[in-house]
Amino acid sequence: MFRRQADGLEVFLVHPGGPFWAARDQGSWTIPKGEYGPDETPLAAAQREFTEETGFSAAGPFADLGEIRQKSGKRVRAWAFAGDADPSQLVSNTCKVEWPPRSGRRITIPEVDRGRWFRLEAARDSIRAEQQPFLDALRLLETPDSPLSR
Repeated sequence: MFRRQADGLEVFLVHPGGPFWAARDQGSWTIPKGEYGPDETPLAAAQREFTEETGFSAAGPFADLGEIRQKSGKRVRAWAFAGDADPSQLVSNTCKVEWPPRSGRRITIPEVDRGRWFRLEAARDSIRAEQQPFLDALRLLETPDSPLSR
């Protein structure tokens, strides 16, 4: 999700939940994302995951920002859409993780613990390095004839 402000574009990023990410900030923020199965299109999955992880709706028009591969090998495809949301109203779904690692103990954590608006330039320092190409693609799509400009 992005929004236009008088001083430029802002993007909405989320911070992963749980004890592993609790003390990490710079380079740990991400776009809301998740997996999809054979009965769901990537765009439908992106809309569903956005809502599950934030409690906010994702409504088009959508612009395809491409696909990246994260260090873990996970492929991530992203779409941009114009919107607005109050980060203090974020409500995330939860998941179970093993914590501490290799302890056999499972705890329930929110998938994301907070969201925040970032100016496009500042987002580069905060987002996972592998996802920076999405910011570049968004910047390239910000032209007068882009579907995002409507």
